[in-house]
Amino acid sequence: MNTTMIIELAGYLGSTLVVVSMLMSSVVKLRVINTIGSVISATYALIIHSYPLALMNICLIVINCYNLVKLLRSEQEYDLIPVKADDAFLKYFVERYQQDIQNFFGGKAADASADTAYIVCCGAVPAGLLLGKISGEGVLDISVDYTTPAYRDCSVGKYLYSRLPEYGIRKLVYSGELQKHEDYLLKVGFAKENGRYEKKLG
Repeated sequence: MNTTMIIELAGYLGSTLVVVSMLMSSVVKLRVINTIGSVISATYALIIHSYPLALMNICLIVINCYNLVKLLRSEQEYDLIPVKADDAFLKYFVERYQQDIQNFFGGKAADASADTAYIVCCGAVPAGLLLGKISGEGVLDISVDYTTPAYRDCSVGKYLYSRLPEYGIRKLVYSGELQKHEDYLLKVGFAKENGRYEKKLG
């Protein structure tokens, strides 16, 4: 394989990554993959002396980096809203994301026995949902701990867990079906204890 072909393949790779990034539901993943694709495309454009293409990709890199920094510092933009289990907006949230919630929590969008609910918003946009039942002093038995696709970078969970002690919750327990949820639980600090997952707060 000669140098010219390698350069051409790099150009195709960069363009492919830029296109693939547009298919990402997570804003963070979109920005990261788009930035990688733009870096490769800008390098390719400079090698072949296509300066307008290089300039466009450099602009994309700057825009992506700017927005990534904003996203990574977005904790201050989150708001935690305690709601009642029969709240109309909570019901709408669950119905709106019912299929996705079921993919993570084993076929049930919500637990009818839940007596505690919190919604996390980012700039007035719903980003996360926590449903559960108080099973002991300061212990919340989780039935649903869900984040919408656009905010699925663990920042919603970290913000949520940092605020829950203000509401008297000191320990989280999850013992339901895992489906695709186990990786997330381990990533945000849950530990497996006696067949269930636990996380101490505060």
